[in-house]
Amino acid sequence: MSAAPPYPPARDLLAGKTVLVTAAAGTGIGFAAAKRCAEEGAEVMVSDRHVERLATAAEQLEDVLGHRAPSVPCDVTDETQVQQMIDTAVGEFGHLDVLINNAGLGGSAPLVEMTDEQWHAVLDVTLNGTFRCTRAGLRHMIPRQTGAIVNNASVIGWRAQANQAHYAAAKAGVMALTRVAAIEAAPADVRVNAVSPSLALHPFLNRVMPDEELEELRRREAFGRSAETWEVANVMVFLASDLASYMTGEVVSVSSQHP
Repeated sequence: MSAAPPYPPARDLLAGKTVLVTAAAGTGIGFAAAKRCAEEGAEVMVSDRHVERLATAAEQLEDVLGHRAPSVPCDVTDETQVQQMIDTAVGEFGHLDVLINNAGLGGSAPLVEMTDEQWHAVLDVTLNGTFRCTRAGLRHMIPRQTGAIVNNASVIGWRAQANQAHYAAAKAGVMALTRVAAIEAAPADVRVNAVSPSLALHPFLNRVMPDEELEELRRREAFGRSAETWEVANVMVFLASDLASYMTGEVVSVSSQHP
């Protein structure tokens, strides 16, 4: 098993930019993305539907930003709340340069046992929520003729995994949504890309997947370990930055999986 590499130094990749990250509370990819964006010089607002955890995340970012991060509660299944989230970010910053759509919901159930409720719950957060946030973000960015959106997909959108029909369908939909949104936004010089992580372990993942499944996924990684959440966030930062100025409609795999 390979050890995780050292945490990367900041390079001011997002200096002067404003960033909004959804589902940024807790210890997952969203908070890692918010922290990396702040370290790279951006002003960052965080959002999540978990109000208490969101407040904690905003406080934790103070060490990087020099002030408490602005935050706004939002349930991405509610269109009114999504629009209020974007409006709050624009009101706070004056404009929004980068939107990172990280909200997602997982689960584990065989297809023949999966209920309509389980299916719809995962699709509504993971795919429909990304659609709502992307739409709201583009309505602000396209008139400004600038901006970047980064969506969080998954390798499960490409690779079959048992008991993940709802999540796989949702993440495949995020990939397709990303490509179509990119084509529509390109005339306004707005970029839309996605990352597709294989496995980035954090405590909340254990709530939706059994330990034995997670261990099997870890064994399938070429490095013999899961990604650190900040390793996924690094690629999000790159896609949000001007270094990725010619990239749009791309889904970048953040993976060390082997067959």
